[in-house]
Amino acid sequence: MFSDQDIKQLKSKGISVKAVEAQVTRLKEGMTFSNLLAAATVDKGIESYDGNEIQNFIDLYEAEQNNISIVKFVPASGAATRMFKFLFQFLKGFNPAKETLEKYAERKNDNLILIFAEGLEKFPFYKEVISKVKQSNPDFESLSRDEKILLFVKTMLDAKGLNYSFFPKGLLPFHKYNNEVKTAFEEHLFESTLYADSNRQANLHFTVSKNHQLYFSNELSKIRETLEKQTKTTFNVSFSYQNEATETVALATNDDVVRKEDGSILFRPAGHGALLENLNKLDNDLIFIKNIDNIVVSGRNIGLSNYKKLLAGVLLEAQQKVFSYLHKLDEGHLVDSDFKVMALFLRYRLNVPIIVDFEAYTAQEKIEYLKEKLNRPIRVCGMVKNQGEPGGGPFWVKDKNGNTSLQIVEFAQINFGKKNQQSIVYKATHFNPTDLVCGVKDYKGNKFDLSKFVDPEAAFITTKTQNGVDIQALELPGLWNGSMAYWNSIFVEVPLETFNPVKTVNDLLKPVHQVS
Repeated sequence: MFSDQDIKQLKSKGISVKAVEAQVTRLKEGMTFSNLLAAATVDKGIESYDGNEIQNFIDLYEAEQNNISIVKFVPASGAATRMFKFLFQFLKGFNPAKETLEKYAERKNDNLILIFAEGLEKFPFYKEVISKVKQSNPDFESLSRDEKILLFVKTMLDAKGLNYSFFPKGLLPFHKYNNEVKTAFEEHLFESTLYADSNRQANLHFTVSKNHQLYFSNELSKIRETLEKQTKTTFNVSFSYQNEATETVALATNDDVVRKEDGSILFRPAGHGALLENLNKLDNDLIFIKNIDNIVVSGRNIGLSNYKKLLAGVLLEAQQKVFSYLHKLDEGHLVDSDFKVMALFLRYRLNVPIIVDFEAYTAQEKIEYLKEKLNRPIRVCGMVKNQGEPGGGPFWVKDKNGNTSLQIVEFAQINFGKKNQQSIVYKATHFNPTDLVCGVKDYKGNKFDLSKFVDPEAAFITTKTQNGVDIQALELPGLWNGSMAYWNSIFVEVPLETFNPVKTVNDLLKPVHQVS
């Protein structure tokens, strides 16, 4: 299948022929869908706490915070292009000499452009763009409203202008405080001081694209000193790229491997599941995971940070129990009641169903079984209530070996062709806002090898377009989906206001992104 030139290309990327052949086989055989048993709901897979319980978990975390190593892991390689999708369409399709903005919006059934135009001066980048526009167009004030908006958008996105679409979301102006504008990157640094620092040291790790790291480093140099003085915190910031060896091939409709014009194999980034390797290199006791675009203005962030402490407190409490049980299992001399307590903890705290004939096991078999189930990475995931149509989120799932577990499942993993699966999805009450706290060390202080807890069957196959042609693309099991399939999981209900992603530029007009 592969020429000498292909093999040379594979070697340069650190990918084996065997790995590519396995990818091709997976693409040809199609996706393995998740087998949903039920939606996870409050008291059936999702824990919900009252005010006193929340405060107790916060107190537990704060009592331990300065005794543990903490890092905040932020996937930040996403380009801003998708934020501006409707604006690119606007640039292509709007001619102010032929129609008004309102007529364009009606013709395209696109209210987004009207919202954008209405809120123009509220955007954090307004002054920067207007300044650039006027610099290049001295007669700007004499133009019509529609011509001004067209020129504004062009200056914002064009490579000869500010080129916003080239940059990652993390480096775009996100929030405006009086005359000061802050990026999502800077806001994440500030946010870490609210819950993710230890002894006034805040460790943050950003996964970025190789093309953008210099820009992130420059931004850090620009803001670090002022932010450290303001927060009395030292920032230890590190960056990593998605490893080229995690990239995957794609197939054309005739099942041939897709190639570039020069004949070389087309490799594509394999989704956020490829970041497991980056996560696996972090050697901290506790890891917070949060996406770069899910950040609010600082005034609102202070209150929301308590929910991060809640999740961390839940994790520490569960982890302390797990560690004490594992040490006890090592020591031996257990009685029947010890086994029962541990089995109940697994079932009702870690959501791990116990094998039916557990009671018939010998003492040694029980010890081995409990150790294998308990000695795993732990994740505590925030879950928010659905508002409207249910989406990907927490479900009880049965794997091919008949084992039941609690998982985060995306739409792409669900076979909507099966009515029973569709019915389960529409009964879902919560979704996953990518708000996780992870414990990745064992009871002896050794870091787990996270690659051993992945379900390779949970890979995604998606249809993409390459040069106008449909292709089948392969993505690795998602970072918080299949890549954490064999972790122990606790899902906790958190308020909807903890989830504020910026999917389109207009989301920056929402109150959580505006300083009132």
